[in-house]
Amino acid sequence: MTKQQIYLQTKRMLRQAGNECPAFDAVCLCGKVLGLDRAGLSIHGSEKAEDSEVQELERLAQRRANGEPLQYLLGKWPFLNLELAVGEGVLCPREETELLVRTAADMLPRSAQVLDLCAGTGAVGLGLKSLRPDLQVRCGEKFEGAFQFLQKNCQTYAELNVTPVKLDAFSQEDAASCGKLGGFLCNPPYVEAGDIPGLQPELHFEPQTAIDGGADGLRFYRAVAELWIPQLWPGGLCAVEIGESQGAAVSKLFQNAGLQDISVKKDFNGFDRVIAGCRES
Repeated sequence: MTKQQIYLQTKRMLRQAGNECPAFDAVCLCGKVLGLDRAGLSIHGSEKAEDSEVQELERLAQRRANGEPLQYLLGKWPFLNLELAVGEGVLCPREETELLVRTAADMLPRSAQVLDLCAGTGAVGLGLKSLRPDLQVRCGEKFEGAFQFLQKNCQTYAELNVTPVKLDAFSQEDAASCGKLGGFLCNPPYVEAGDIPGLQPELHFEPQTAIDGGADGLRFYRAVAELWIPQLWPGGLCAVEIGESQGAAVSKLFQNAGLQDISVKKDFNGFDRVIAGCRES
């Protein structure tokens, strides 16, 4: 079987499984196994693929057809100008979250001490430090599976000097241990528990601890308001990602907790995605 034929077979298998982007996913999987991008497939497509390559692509294509995230199969995924390790046990970085990072990068004062909580891969904290090298950034994560990816990514980008720490969003002791902060960022679980069964198949492979926001989706935002906003210096920034229908509820929680100048920012699809505000002076 030629490399072009195995690419076409992979694309066909994914299309038949109802994959939304069979050509893109097939190219990505061929890139992992064959080391060829779309242009490379055009140039080298007539070359014979090794039997081991055919078998590996068929195995990966079947896993993708079953709904396993493409990011997990590739073992890495881009975020801003970074390429982050990702896999089972950690939430996949998403393009929408770049808005949270860029919002914070524009608003944080120079040399601020910043915490990225519920950090997962470290996408938010590492992305922020790549845009704002002057900041002092820590990434907090509770769960061991995700924390291993966080450590790996912090090591890969050791020049950014981002510190991974074990932190529980609901622990008053952990919040106090962080000291006063100039900035607090968080992309918490925010899906309502009752909505989880209806999510796209890929999300059922990702850790539910990174998705389930409780009965009303606001469980983590209440913890932010109660435990973490008080850790901000006067004027310190709190910026969080939200679900598209949560802007008003989260804004009210944060206003009652002492944030002012609260703004809701929309993502590239026009949905509410980020809330940012500063602690009262």
